[in-house]
Amino acid sequence: MFNGLETHPNNLWKLSDARTRSISPENPTGEVSGGAKAEADPKGPARELGLGWKCRPCIWVKPGETLVLADIQDQGAIQSMWCAGTIGRDFVLRIYWDDNEQPSVECPLSDFFATPFAFMDPAVPTKGPFAQISSMMVAVNPNRGMNCFWEMPFRKRCYMTLENIHPSRDQVIYYQINYALTDVPDDAAYFHAQFRRQNPLPYGEVYTIVDGIEGQGHYVGTVMGWGINNNGWWGEGEIKFYMDGDDAFPTICGTGTEDYFGGAFNWDVDGQYRTYTTPYMGMHQVLAPDGLYQSQHRHAMYRWHVVDPIRFRNDLKVTIQALGWRDEGRFYPGTHDISSVAFWYQAQPAKQFPPYPTRNEVEIV
Repeated sequence: MFNGLETHPNNLWKLSDARTRSISPENPTGEVSGGAKAEADPKGPARELGLGWKCRPCIWVKPGETLVLADIQDQGAIQSMWCAGTIGRDFVLRIYWDDNEQPSVECPLSDFFATPFAFMDPAVPTKGPFAQISSMMVAVNPNRGMNCFWEMPFRKRCYMTLENIHPSRDQVIYYQINYALTDVPDDAAYFHAQFRRQNPLPYGEVYTIVDGIEGQGHYVGTVMGWGINNNGWWGEGEIKFYMDGDDAFPTICGTGTEDYFGGAFNWDVDGQYRTYTTPYMGMHQVLAPDGLYQSQHRHAMYRWHVVDPIRFRNDLKVTIQALGWRDEGRFYPGTHDISSVAFWYQAQPAKQFPPYPTRNEVEIV
């Protein structure tokens, strides 16, 4: 019998013994008949309607508190996630597979959904710049509805948390985590996502998107945010994939930053940056200087290796250069504010990520 995973339009007609479940504030455990059991707040909007109405659509997370989003003790796969609310780097998403004590996903909530520049007024979350993303794996819709469709198998347990690292502000989260309980095949790998940032990148250094990956797997995506600290074009840098014993020279080498994200010639259309969002790649946001307080221009980009995953057998490291132009046709190694999220699957859950940066180290200023 079909296990219900790897669903696509050509096999939707297949029956399956998989059991669909969903976790939200209205059913925090995903249990059968477990939804809509919250009592109405005597002062809330459902106070006259009572049990079974919209009594608990969101959760407020206090400063320093870690909310358990999901604790699924079975085998199956996460199939989609949606969230809204206080979207930004003060929420840290972590996902642990099976009994692993180290997270395999660890990154700011905003960056996980390819939104590194989630500037917003905490009192009015709908204010601030918005950028649409219309891709296969991530969709960001008005107004800051965050969706992902990475399938994430697990064999014993999925443990997912959200930490509020703001020192003094309560933050609100709305969420829906949809998953299947089903048999997981032996060749299913574990999903990973790791955040990094350097601000600024030291002169002459190469930015490392991810390293230290060991074992067999495949790299499936990159999200990047760049705050530009020099005049002129800044994206000549090449991406490089070092795998399976590569030392000084990589097996895969790109030709330029905008080329890797599917664009060309500086994304310049009639003297202006042109944003785009497509199924597998995009440069979906440009924040321009305002001539007063906003001094940098910033770019958000994504590239999903879904139909062209980068497969490795033993190890993987991914880097990208920051290169602009100086006079006399010479390259200038940029010193930019660069952040990234690397997405990949590997045979075993990750052993350990680098220490997660402090709040000051991830803050956009």
